[in-house]
Amino acid sequence: MISLRYHIVSIAAAFLALAIGVVLGSTALNGSLLSGLNDEKGDLATQVSDLEAERNALNARLADADAFAGSVGGKVVAGSLDKRSVVLVTTADARPADRDALKELVGKAGASVTGEVQLTDSFADPAKADQLREVVTRLQPAGAQFPTAGDPGTLAGALLGSVLLLDKNSAEPQSSDAELAAALAGLTDGGFVRPSQNVRPAQLAVVLTGGKAAGDGAGDRAATLARFAAQLDRSGAGTVLAGDPSSAEGAGAVGVARADTSMTSVLSTVDNVNTAAGRVVTILALREQLEGNSGRYGVAGNAQGPAPGVDQQGQ
Repeated sequence: MISLRYHIVSIAAAFLALAIGVVLGSTALNGSLLSGLNDEKGDLATQVSDLEAERNALNARLADADAFAGSVGGKVVAGSLDKRSVVLVTTADARPADRDALKELVGKAGASVTGEVQLTDSFADPAKADQLREVVTRLQPAGAQFPTAGDPGTLAGALLGSVLLLDKNSAEPQSSDAELAAALAGLTDGGFVRPSQNVRPAQLAVVLTGGKAAGDGAGDRAATLARFAAQLDRSGAGTVLAGDPSSAEGAGAVGVARADTSMTSVLSTVDNVNTAAGRVVTILALREQLEGNSGRYGVAGNAQGPAPGVDQQGQ
């Protein structure tokens, strides 16, 4: 006769067997899972290594290409701006190395640099917009026609264009020396610009900036600079707005200008001025401006090509 003790022992044995099976099964499963994860980890490590090698190779090729552009750039632009003059307008985040290299190329192109006017952070600060508008309106030279648009970027472009740029038809100053001095002094006193000594009017202008604006009001600051450059262009024989690739994004001045057909119809933009090739293209774009044309050049997706006369593949 089967006793109660037998039943208890049988049930206990069954549970023990089940527990042993679970442990053994999970151990085997964990081993397979760990093995699979280790294999996947190895594959990912190989992919990362391959991508790093590809990146290093591309960086080396870019460095070689930029070094080549730097070595032949002077020959490429030689005579393209013969006996012309260029004024530089820089933003606070523009790199001095880009500015100095660009000035050297302007000289190799046969042109002279008549001075530099640096725009301070306050120039494009939305909180200072009313103050900038008031200063610009007060400094308007006698006889100068300002656009009806009331935004500070356009008005500041009209003011500085009238005193910094020569008439595009006669190549004569549009304002007197006293009006030039008053405009620069008034904007300097307001904290909006820092001009170099003895700035003189020029036929062409380069507005040199860094990357895209950041923080609160970034879009407004980028729009102010883009409108300023476009109005500067309309005031003389031509202007090029140049920045690095990030400036061609939505919160960058180059990107804002490229998104507005009223600006792209007159203003040339370059989005890789941080490279030797981009600085060469900036000079070629100035030449294009003299001929009454404009374009969007560089490496960003919204560029029409790497240089004047060279379209992006597939466009």
